[in-house]
Amino acid sequence: MTLYFLVKYLHVLGAIVILGTGTGIAFFMLMAHRSFDAAFIARTAGVVVIADLLFTLSAVLLQPVTGAVLMWLSSTTLADRWLATSLALYALAGAFWVPVIFMQIEMRDLAQLAEQTSQPLPPRYHLLFRRWFLCGIPGFGAVMAILWLMIAKPF
Repeated sequence: MTLYFLVKYLHVLGAIVILGTGTGIAFFMLMAHRSFDAAFIARTAGVVVIADLLFTLSAVLLQPVTGAVLMWLSSTTLADRWLATSLALYALAGAFWVPVIFMQIEMRDLAQLAEQTSQPLPPRYHLLFRRWFLCGIPGFGAVMAILWLMIAKPF
């Protein structure tokens, strides 16, 4: 196996982890939210924060490294518009993902407090959930577009 294919494998694996973790996190947070059960939301959000930091962050950090090595090994440059577009979309996805981490932490903490005090989820939680959901649309959409650009290299 050549170095190129090993690095490409790691790059594709990173993309799979980002998409898979993102999809799983979105599903579990949405299902927990729909329960309106503060204890369930707190536990789910706690696991989601760990998964996002462990899996998503690792893959997000690995992607530029493997991408740069692939560029070097394949003589690809930023003059290739598909690559420049992918990098711009990667920055866009990151701009939506970073705030989401902090929202998940705060939603977890608010749900834990609601559970501990036997109070309903506060308005701040619901505001954060709406923002979290809305950030997911362009963030996840950008990642899906990057995947298509990596495969198709249309321009």
